[in-house]
Amino acid sequence: MLQHRPHTTVVLAMSADGKIGDFRRSPARFGSRLDKAHLEKQIAASDAVLFGAGTLRAYGTTLTISDPALVQLRVQEGKPPQPVHIVTTHSANLNPGIKFFKQPVRRWLLTTTKGAVSWKGRLRTLPSVVGTRTQECPPEFEQILVFETPTREIDISAALKYLATLHITRLAILGGGELIASLLGLDLIDELWLTVCPLILGGNTAPTPVDGKGFLPNIAPKLQLLEAHTVEQEVFLHYRLQRPAD
Repeated sequence: MLQHRPHTTVVLAMSADGKIGDFRRSPARFGSRLDKAHLEKQIAASDAVLFGAGTLRAYGTTLTISDPALVQLRVQEGKPPQPVHIVTTHSANLNPGIKFFKQPVRRWLLTTTKGAVSWKGRLRTLPSVVGTRTQECPPEFEQILVFETPTREIDISAALKYLATLHITRLAILGGGELIASLLGLDLIDELWLTVCPLILGGNTAPTPVDGKGFLPNIAPKLQLLEAHTVEQEVFLHYRLQRPAD
């Protein structure tokens, strides 16, 4: 694991043809109860989870740890019952009325200065220094983190380095495809857990685990298969990103 940032694990369920949602981008609820338990286990092993605004808008909620044994194990390890849930969005155009903002989790927002300003009706103090939390946050978010590139995009590399200083050592990435594509492009993914579910969704506009522009074969991220097992009708694949030092 790279020490300057959290260890990152992508956890996704996809159709047999590699889609994480249908062409309408409806909430993907095709995973079984076993896949949900698997996802919950990966979340419980993390200090924080990260997901994009599109994923949040699709579901309106985030997945919390409901298994009492997993909650108890976290408490025994000196961790909070639930990891931090971080939504990342350039615009921060989020509906404060969705169920996510009523769930019993610590919520952080990773955005740009423009995104933080969009919450000005809920903030009395805006970030004065890029890369620091706001002095006062709205009730919806415990922290608002602003990290920007020179082109005013989210500086995800700097954000992950900052998370490491907050003792977040393991980070679960829950989608969507654009976020995962950007993280792969910056070599910021360590592992992937992909659950292959027994259905075919099709569609040119249906989202995939890695959206964006894509990679040419000569520069495509390479994977090492760590394990593969079948439970009932689903296949669970565990990969590690290969790097030159591997």
